[in-house]
Amino acid sequence: MAQLSIIHARIITPAGVLEDACLVIKDGKIHQLQPAGAALPDGPVLDAGGNWLAPGFIDIHVHGGGGFDFMDNTVEAFLAIARLHAQHGTTSMFPTTLTSELPDLYATIDCYEKALTHTHDGARFLGLHLEGPYFSKEQRGAQDERYIRNPDPEEYRAIQEKSIHVRRWSAAPELPGALAFADFCRSKGILPALAHTNAEYEQVKTGVKHGYCLATHLYSAMSGLTRRNGFRIAGAIESSLLLDEIDVELIADGVHLPEALLKLVVKIKGKEKIALVTDAMRAAGTTVTKSILGSNTSGLEVIIEDDVAKLSDRSAFAGSVATADRLVRTMVQLAEVSIPDAVYMMSTTPARIMGVADQFGSIEIGKMADLVLFDDGIRVQQTFINGKPVL
Repeated sequence: MAQLSIIHARIITPAGVLEDACLVIKDGKIHQLQPAGAALPDGPVLDAGGNWLAPGFIDIHVHGGGGFDFMDNTVEAFLAIARLHAQHGTTSMFPTTLTSELPDLYATIDCYEKALTHTHDGARFLGLHLEGPYFSKEQRGAQDERYIRNPDPEEYRAIQEKSIHVRRWSAAPELPGALAFADFCRSKGILPALAHTNAEYEQVKTGVKHGYCLATHLYSAMSGLTRRNGFRIAGAIESSLLLDEIDVELIADGVHLPEALLKLVVKIKGKEKIALVTDAMRAAGTTVTKSILGSNTSGLEVIIEDDVAKLSDRSAFAGSVATADRLVRTMVQLAEVSIPDAVYMMSTTPARIMGVADQFGSIEIGKMADLVLFDDGIRVQQTFINGKPVL
């Protein structure tokens, strides 16, 4: 389908919402934005019926869905996860790993490379996000303690040489060698993010100078306010909220963070500094009550209850079972932000953080026609990738 006109849509653009407007797609890109009643070019026409037309959702932190995890290390898993999340409005994603043994990580990287060669009807892959293994054991959350270690220059250099597609790497900035690790990442065009960290304010400030400018799943597996000899010390949470250099991720599934914290982060950081992420594990999009976090062969057994994944002893959450549409819906209904602002956090901010805003993340002429059509309840009616319907 080289050309398509979508009419009678409420189009979310950087300049505001265009009511009852028309968007014309040509050769996979946004070609025209027209008011209601304007003459349409020849070609197919889709009536949006007054629904919202938004830039496609960009998930920069996602592990799985539909019964699969990226660390299953099969092309089938990659494509199935991409397909599942596309059904919920995600048009681009950054497949995310877990702390693991090095051979497993290499196998995931190899599968990513193979998946790129397959034509498929799911969300596009824009690069890899490596979550770990350089974490604080005290803040490991559901990360497997067996594989957590300090940054090793020989190891991380070899991993980077393995693939040009590593775009982001989450680590704890207070660890020995973590600052040199961030310097290396920056030199290779990789975004270092602070995660699973027990850092204090001064350590976070130092980390920012070396490139740590994104807080991975804010509040989750992250140090907060502590006291030492009666003196209060700000942790990574307070530092991420305070420092303007740091963008933050929110797992806005309505479980990881309650209403008060969602509203607090929005009030402090604003839509321009918040990226909504699913952090979804394999049970997303399924109805199972037991699952595996990570690979089927070496992952951790988890339970699904209260609409979230938990470790079997219920001591910690173990990833979400959310999809991107749920995140937007939660921000509108629970955090009481507008639909355009929630979409901004799910599309525009992630695109800017990951350096792809020249092509994705907003509805503007010349950008890729990655779009999602949804109703007032944020129920997805149609997803478009490269201008082609995927539902």
